[in-house]
Amino acid sequence: MNEKREQFKTRLGFILIAAGCAVGIGNVWRFPYITGQYGGAIFVLIYLIFLLAMGIPLLTVELAIGRASRSSIAKCYEKLEEPGTKWHVNKWWQLAGNYILMSFYGIITGWMLYYFLKFAFGTVESNLPKDVALEGFVSLLADPVTLYMCMAAVVAFSFMIVALGLVKGVERYTKPLMMMLIILLVFMAVRTCTMSGFADGISFYLKPDLSKLENNFGEAIWAAMGQAFFTLSTGMGGIAIFGSYMSNRHCLLNEALFIAGLDTAIALLSGFVIFPACFTYGINPDAGPNLLFVSMTTVFSNMYLGSMWGTLFFLFMLIAAVSTLIAVFENIIAANLEMFNVRRRKAVLVNFLVILLLAILPVLGFNVLSNVSILGNGTGITDFCDFLISSNVLPIGSLVFVLFITSKRGMKWEKYIKECNTGIGYKISEKLFVYYRYVLTTAIAVILFIGYLKVFNINLF
Repeated sequence: MNEKREQFKTRLGFILIAAGCAVGIGNVWRFPYITGQYGGAIFVLIYLIFLLAMGIPLLTVELAIGRASRSSIAKCYEKLEEPGTKWHVNKWWQLAGNYILMSFYGIITGWMLYYFLKFAFGTVESNLPKDVALEGFVSLLADPVTLYMCMAAVVAFSFMIVALGLVKGVERYTKPLMMMLIILLVFMAVRTCTMSGFADGISFYLKPDLSKLENNFGEAIWAAMGQAFFTLSTGMGGIAIFGSYMSNRHCLLNEALFIAGLDTAIALLSGFVIFPACFTYGINPDAGPNLLFVSMTTVFSNMYLGSMWGTLFFLFMLIAAVSTLIAVFENIIAANLEMFNVRRRKAVLVNFLVILLLAILPVLGFNVLSNVSILGNGTGITDFCDFLISSNVLPIGSLVFVLFITSKRGMKWEKYIKECNTGIGYKISEKLFVYYRYVLTTAIAVILFIGYLKVFNINLF
C-alpha cells in the first residue's frame, strides 16, 4: 500500500541525519592518521580545497535529485529522466551497492559494540601491552559466533529505528544520537588537553611540515582527493533519500555546507582525542582497524580510569557507525516501499533477514574462509566487498549522477540549478555547467582509475 511521504520535522534533524550518513569509521581510523602522515595542517588545507571543489558539489547533486523527485534511488531516475531513456537502469546496481555495503559494515559496527561492552563491564586488563591487545583483536576475528551475534545486534537495533518511520524513528532517535556523538567527542578532546603528550600529539597531527610532502606529493594529493570524495558517501542514493524528505525552505548549497562542515569537524576532532593519548602512553598510532582496536585499547588500558574513557570512546565510535547503518537502511527500505508497494514493517522484516544472510560470508571470511583471497594475497571477502563499493559503486554512481543532471535527456542542468536555488541561502551559478560536466566528471574518473591501480598494487607515484 502507498504511504504518505514524510518530511523532516526540523532542519536540525535533516542536517544531523544526513551528516550521520556521511560520518563513519573512516573519519576516525583514516583521516587523522593521513593528516599527520602528509604534512598536518597543509594536508587539511589541500583536503578542504578538494572538499569545496568536489565533495560539496556532489552533495548538492544528490540532494537535488532527491528533493526534485521526492523519491528514493528506486524511482528518482524515472521521475526526472526524459521519456524513453534508460537512466533508470542504473538504480539496480546502485541499490545493490547498499546491500553489499551493509553486508560487511554491520560486522565492523559489531566490533564497536564488542569493545564498548568489554570496557563497560571492565573486562579489559590494566597495563595491556600492544601485542596482547593485537592478540585480543585477532581472537575476536577468529570467533564467527561472536562476530555474527554482535553484527545481528546492531543491525536489529538499526532496523527497529527505521521500522518506526522517518519522523517517529529515524529523526527522533538519530538526532539525539548524533548530538550525543558530538558531545562525547568534544568532552574527550578537552580531556586530552591535560595529557602530558598533548603538545607532541598535536604537533604530529597538525604542525605544517612540507618535508613530509617532498617525496610523496602525488600520494598526498590523491589521499586528500580520495578523502574528500569518500567521506561523504555519495553515489548510492544515501544522500538523495534524505533530500527527498527535506523541505524547500533552504537552498541546497547551504545544507551541503552544513553536512560537509559537520563531517569534517568530527574527523578533525577525532585526531585531538587519538594522538595526544597515543603520545602520552608511548603508543605508535596506526591507520585502519589497528588504530582503534589495538592502539586505542592499549592506551585506555594504561590510563587512569581507563575503563570509563574506553567506554566513552567506543560508545562514540558505535554511534558513528550505527548512524550510517540507520541512514543506509532507510535508503533500502524507502526503495522497497516504492518498488514493491508494501508496508514499512514488512519491508524491514524481510530486509533484516536478507542482511543477516548476506553477512554470513563476510563473517566467515575472517576465520573459516580466511584462506579465500579474491583480490590477491592478504585480502579477504570483506576486502572484495569494500572494493566493489569504494572502487566501483561510489565513484561510478557519483559520475552517473553528475552526468544525469547535466544531460539534456536526464534531469537537465536548468532543473538542477532551479532545485538547488529554491529557498533561502547561497545560490549556485548556472555558469558552472562546464565545470560540472567536464572538470568534476574528470576528477571522479581519476579517482576511479587510481583506485583500481591501488587495488592491484600498481604504483603511480
